[in-house]
Amino acid sequence: MLLLSGGGLVKTVKFKTPRYLGDPVNIVKIFNDKGADEIMILDIEASHRNTQTDTGLLSEVASEAFMPLCSGGGIKTLGDIETRLGLGFEKVALSSIAFQDPSFVQTAAERFGSSTIVVVIDARNRFGRYEAMNIRGTSRTKMDPVAAAQMFVENGAGEIVVQSIDRDGTMNGYDLDLLESIASAVSVPVVALGGAGKVSHLSEALSAGASAVAAGSMFVFHGRHNAVLVSYPSDEDLEPLSH
Repeated sequence: MLLLSGGGLVKTVKFKTPRYLGDPVNIVKIFNDKGADEIMILDIEASHRNTQTDTGLLSEVASEAFMPLCSGGGIKTLGDIETRLGLGFEKVALSSIAFQDPSFVQTAAERFGSSTIVVVIDARNRFGRYEAMNIRGTSRTKMDPVAAAQMFVENGAGEIVVQSIDRDGTMNGYDLDLLESIASAVSVPVVALGGAGKVSHLSEALSAGASAVAAGSMFVFHGRHNAVLVSYPSDEDLEPLSH
């Protein structure tokens, strides 16, 4: 998972204090060399500031990537989806628009196919109860994440990304309770996001019901001082996940 802000890639902690990582094209090239399976690029400023995503930059990224790509952030129309698919992205990730207009998910799935439509649910634990949040975690939806996931799947979403705001960037492990509750309630693949810091965390998420796992900090920070260093686990490191 790569976060795009102001033309560069950043990483947040609990959706705050974005730290600059580098040029998106260069970092994607590194992930090419490392053999990453898939990359999701989210423009975290587009919906928050109501701005347009730089499609020129997305085109550059897509032209350099050898792996499947998913683009999210700032999508408001079917035309926005069509543009990103035309740039070379295989999937699009919806979040703000999905909560603002759930019927848009159905319309998009009917037009482009469910396998193309991913919905990202950002969830926060508020006083012991989970709530789906919107607009980079700044706006409450008053929806239970499980109910939201079920609604989006009924509307045609082919994949759900479950992101824990509380675990984002902490590298202390995924929120397994949140993940399990959603994975057991829907029939489509669920991707875990938020909190990965080591390979054992990935394994825990898969055991909790995730079909796949995503990470940010784990792949871009290194050492006790979190120096920026793009890395990716070797096939040997990931072998336990296949059992």
